[in-house]
This record gives sequence, structure tokens and C-alpha cells, in this order.
Amino acid sequence: MTDGAVETVGGSARVLIAADKFKGSLTAVEVAQRVTAGLHSVAPGVPVETLPVADGGDGTVAAAVAAGFERREVRVTGPLGDTVTAAYALRDGTAVVEMAEASGLQHLPEGVFAPLTATTYGSGELLGAALDAGARSLVFGVGGSATTDGGAGMLSALGARFLDADGQPVAPGGGGLLELATADLSGLDPRLADADIVLASDVDNPLTGPKGAPAVYGPQKGATPEDVATLDAALTRYAKALEAAVGPRAAHLAYAPGAGAAGGIGYGALVGLGARFRPGIEVMLDVLGFTRALAGATLVITGEGSLDEQTLHGKAPAGVAAAARARNIEVIAVCGRLSLPPEALGRAGIRRAYPLSGLEPDPAVCIAEAGPLLERLAADIARDFLI
Repeated sequence: MTDGAVETVGGSARVLIAADKFKGSLTAVEVAQRVTAGLHSVAPGVPVETLPVADGGDGTVAAAVAAGFERREVRVTGPLGDTVTAAYALRDGTAVVEMAEASGLQHLPEGVFAPLTATTYGSGELLGAALDAGARSLVFGVGGSATTDGGAGMLSALGARFLDADGQPVAPGGGGLLELATADLSGLDPRLADADIVLASDVDNPLTGPKGAPAVYGPQKGATPEDVATLDAALTRYAKALEAAVGPRAAHLAYAPGAGAAGGIGYGALVGLGARFRPGIEVMLDVLGFTRALAGATLVITGEGSLDEQTLHGKAPAGVAAAARARNIEVIAVCGRLSLPPEALGRAGIRRAYPLSGLEPDPAVCIAEAGPLLERLAADIARDFLI
């Protein structure tokens, strides 16, 4: 076997493409299509299977639909209170719900942020729609949020009440929680108690404090230092109100993995929905049928827009590589930008990475021409590993 070639079973290579999106340029489905085209331009006879993946953040519903789930669209409340169209995915009683579909940054006009007032109410409506459709197993992927309300809006949409000292509902958004006096979860949709809800996230931040949702992620959503302090105080008040409503577990869960995800919606899901936390990529690989797809593969190609230090902490390529490495299957990565040294890639189970920036140093051109460049990279992979 020549250096770099893949040792194949029965002398025949079989490739599985399991890559995430290149954010801002290519969806996960488009990445798979471009890599397939590039491989087949050099090795036309090699069998290729595609399984677009996601880690629970934006693109999760699209990955589920690509794997055979049915796409369902509903009209829900957006983060600014207007009506938006959001989608979830459904198959055999299992729903994949992506909070960003209802409450994500993509629903804000360019340059507009609402760190104190953006609401997750639509995410609760989206979960309710999945329950209405008969789902009793829900994968709730969180990430890409425009919100920092601790999931209070989501829980309100599902029947909870958050009241001020006068017994009136507090204003939407994290800022409104500064006036919170009482949390009442007794009116939550009873179907939630019988549903298996998994909080899928790659975030292990607590709800509040120096590493909490407002401090770490608030600035990405337009929060000033003063806004961060306001939101941290508001979410602290929120956690105390939930502790008074449901008991000490609410205080404990404020520090649990996933609590700080997506502006604290993870905390609302853990306390109010009875969700259990699992790393997003692990959940999605299970839901998408990755183990089945991996059977018989001799080479796995994964990737995402930027392979960097964050990739190693629960992002899709790291999860794919770990699962493939457990079966002694070679893993190659494609990406837009690479900032990990070879030894870090090796520890993650990735034999080699191919960045678009290696072909085109101008980032703007890389984004604009990501498809054709990715085909060229895939052709190089075929020459290096399949011939």
C-alpha cells in the first residue's frame, strides 16, 4: 500500500461523507454534494454515501430532513415578537426541534439586536407543534439564539406563568425577568411529562456568573457590559423564582451542563421540560443513523467551516471522528479555515485536513467560491487516498 492510501476491505474503498455546514457559504447537504462530485471526478467507481450531520445548532433540522425525516413548517413568534416561519423534523414519533428556527439570530434584521427583550416564546410554540403532531420523543437542539431569557418565553408558550409583584406577566426577554416575583409551572402542557426530551448542545456553561450565558454569549447578541450585568441579575432572580416553585433541584440545575446554552434556554428545558442533557453531536449521530451508515465504510470525510480549538469540544467533526476511530476507520476533514496543528488533529482522530484556504488565501473568495474550491479539494483527497 502506498503512503496515504486507504487500506480497504476486500480491496474496495467505500466512502462516507459526514460533514457539517460551512457556515455562511454551504449547507451540510451542499458540502456532501460538492465532495461527492470532486471524489467522482477522479475515482468515478468508488461508492460514496452521504450523511449530512449537525451538532444541535443551526442546520440540525436540515440534517434530519436529509436523513429521511419529514420537514414540517409552522408559524410562530419570532425573537422580536413578530411572526416567523419555523421548521422542525418528524419521523416515527421522534421530532428534531431546533430553537434557532424560531428564536435564532437569523430572524433579526442585519445589524439589529435585542439582548434585553428578545424572547424564546416561539421555541415553545415549535415544541408544542411537535407534540401536536404526535411526537413523544423530542431532540431539542439549541444554539444560534438571539435570546437571553433563560427559556422563560419558551415555558410561557407551553403554559407556565411568570408574574411580577402585582401578579401581572413580566415583559418578554431577559430584561423583563428583573421584575419577576413568582414562577408558576403548574399550567405546563401535561404532554411534556410523558415525553422524552433530550437537550442537545455542545455548551457546558452555567446559567450565570463569569462563565454564564450573559457574560460569555451576551456580547455576541449585542449586549453591552451594562446589559450583561442586567441579564445576569435577571437570570439569577429567575433561578431563585424557579427554586421557590419546584424546589432545590432548580438551584442545582443552574450549574448543570447545558444550562447556559442558547441564552439559558437549556436551563429552562432542564427545569421546566424535564429534559436530559446530551452532547449535541452524540444525539444527532444516533438520530441520523450514523452507526448504520458507518458499516462498511473504509474512509470517512467530515468537516465544517472552521476547524479550530472549538471543534475539539463537541463539534460535529470531533464527534464523527471519535465514532469512526472506535471502528478503526480512517477520517479526513475538509474545512474553510484550519487553525489546528497536525498533532491536535491526530489526537481527535483526524488523519489529515484539507482547508479551502490552502487553495485560495482570500477569505472572501473562499466564501464566494466555496463549492468549486471544495470540489478541487475532494479531487485531491481522491488522488491521495483512493487511487
